[in-house]
Amino acid sequence: MMTTLDQGNETRSRILAAARDLFAQRGYAAVSLADIAAAVGLTKTAVAYHFHPKDRLAAEIIAPAADDLIALLGREFPDGPAFLRAFTSFAVRHRAVIRLLTEDIGGADNAPPGSPGEALREFGRELFTKLAGPDPTPEARVRAWAALGSVQSAVVKTMDLPAETVEHALAEAAVAILHN
Repeated sequence: MMTTLDQGNETRSRILAAARDLFAQRGYAAVSLADIAAAVGLTKTAVAYHFHPKDRLAAEIIAPAADDLIALLGREFPDGPAFLRAFTSFAVRHRAVIRLLTEDIGGADNAPPGSPGEALREFGRELFTKLAGPDPTPEARVRAWAALGSVQSAVVKTMDLPAETVEHALAEAAVAILHN
């Protein structure tokens, strides 16, 4: 027998899944609580009960990806290509979140201290350092940023393709950028 708590958790999970899908399809700004409610067969009030304001939804959707990214950054890799392949796998797995962060929240370059944008900027610096090393040459800097940028852009622009196809082709392309 399902308890009220179980039903509440199931409802929250359904709302989060619908929001993740809708944000990935249309972008954060273009999705309302009413859109999410319609997708899960609830009222807007029911969705707002669990997630109000809407940015609470975004925060809960982002949290697992942030945890995975922290774990990735904490791992040791034998070389840049191995790290880049692992990062590509992460990015494909969390491409709906990558879109939310890069296209909808964005603004990391001008973000004020303590903001989510500042955290994104710091993650970007850590990814870069993990890939390029602490003191890269100018050419290595360009290649590292180009490789990271290609992963970020491609996962967002290919959301309609199967994850396996994107991951393999993108990892190979990003490694080629890094080494050419």
